[in-house]
Amino acid sequence: MNTGKQLFNTSAIHAGSEHCPVTGAHIAPIYRTSTFVMKDVEEAIAAGYGDPEGKYYAYTRYGNPTIHAVQRKIAALENAEAALMAASGMGAITTALLAVLNTGDHIVASDTVYGGTFGFMKKILPRFGIEVTMVRVTGDQVENIRNAMKPNTKIVYIETPCNPTLAITDLKRAAEIAHECGSLLYVDNTFATPYLQQPISLGADIVLHSTTKYLNGHGDMIGGAIVGKRELIHKFDSDYMKWIGGIMSPADAAGLSKGIKTLGVRMDVHCSNARKIADFLENHNMVEKVLYPGIESHPGHEIAKKQMKDFGGMMSFNVRGGFEAGKLLMDSVKLFSLATSLGNVDSLIQHSASMSHASMSKEEREAVGIADGQVRLSIGIEDVEDIIYDLDQALHNVKSQMNL
Repeated sequence: MNTGKQLFNTSAIHAGSEHCPVTGAHIAPIYRTSTFVMKDVEEAIAAGYGDPEGKYYAYTRYGNPTIHAVQRKIAALENAEAALMAASGMGAITTALLAVLNTGDHIVASDTVYGGTFGFMKKILPRFGIEVTMVRVTGDQVENIRNAMKPNTKIVYIETPCNPTLAITDLKRAAEIAHECGSLLYVDNTFATPYLQQPISLGADIVLHSTTKYLNGHGDMIGGAIVGKRELIHKFDSDYMKWIGGIMSPADAAGLSKGIKTLGVRMDVHCSNARKIADFLENHNMVEKVLYPGIESHPGHEIAKKQMKDFGGMMSFNVRGGFEAGKLLMDSVKLFSLATSLGNVDSLIQHSASMSHASMSKEEREAVGIADGQVRLSIGIEDVEDIIYDLDQALHNVKSQMNL
């Protein structure tokens, strides 16, 4: 029953998508400008270094109507008060971390995260005197967060489903532990998207996205988003983003806004295809293990059922034959594109050990379940029979070439 609040697909289309107030154009123009002309000194003073509410504009690094529009859209979809756009997913992550952390502070993070996040936490933050403790936070091990907390812990950082093992963390419990210990909970929601999971509703303080991925969905822009309470987001913007300058361009914001309009209908197909492909892979004699939260054998399946609407379009699997088999599989697919990104309408494939998580040592990868023969799939919205056929012929080629 409709309660008067717009549902997801309606918000994806209409939130932040006002018509042009000057011409009445159905689709608002892209404001490709660096500078805005103000009518008088009083307005210039009011604009100052940017008005987060979008009433006044002075300079695009401080605010732009096109960027503000997509911020309102993403905030609405995450059931949040505000959002801040960045030039990339890593731009969003680094901004959100550095805006809170100071020398001497501490982070607790899940032990399996995107390779870029891992590199930043392990190689950059320590240079500024910021300590990072990475722990296993799946299933009952979410209690490891409490054991790792220190008096100077400012942030608990979670990715769920995580990249590339699709491990699942109980977000409600993670939020309870973080808040009991006086820390903020950050959640990277890139894999799930707000269509499948809304971490703020489960207690998260900050939600992060690489908007390059599912939110855009077409592989033609780079961007990131930070989502949360208005007071915190405005602080990130005014005290940090404006001085560092890693903002999203108006053109990318417009492209992202268009992509988001079809997010819900795309995700339904991504999820439906992924479930069928996971079943296919589980029964294939060249596959040792399938990592997909939608199958009952996945250790995070029950938690995912509770906190996600569906299980997403991402999965990994371990192919028989290890590293060389993984490489050969990459060269054997015909429909899949060998690419490091994810969330496109077309299917992508990558070898985690040598691509997205190459910044980790072999020992570090093995410790978190990233096997040498692990292949990550971003399942597209093609006809699922064609996707399965391509995987099947590629796996048969690996078996034949390696005499497995």
